[in-house]
Amino acid sequence: MNAPPKPVATPCVKVCVVDGESGLCLGCYRTLNEIAAWGAFTPEQRDRVMAELPDRRGRIDPAKLGIG
Repeated sequence: MNAPPKPVATPCVKVCVVDGESGLCLGCYRTLNEIAAWGAFTPEQRDRVMAELPDRRGRIDPAKLGIG
């Protein structure tokens, strides 16, 4: 019997607004290309992007994130 597929890990928080200046989603900090290809990425590709996300937040004007 086949096991059900594992769910795909995603940083999506259902805040889908792309910042024109940085090109990043204000919710998850991914690019549109990354969002579109997420399901086709290998686990290693997803892990690489996930590791970069915390640093990407600094590329977005804090006012757009409701900070400050």
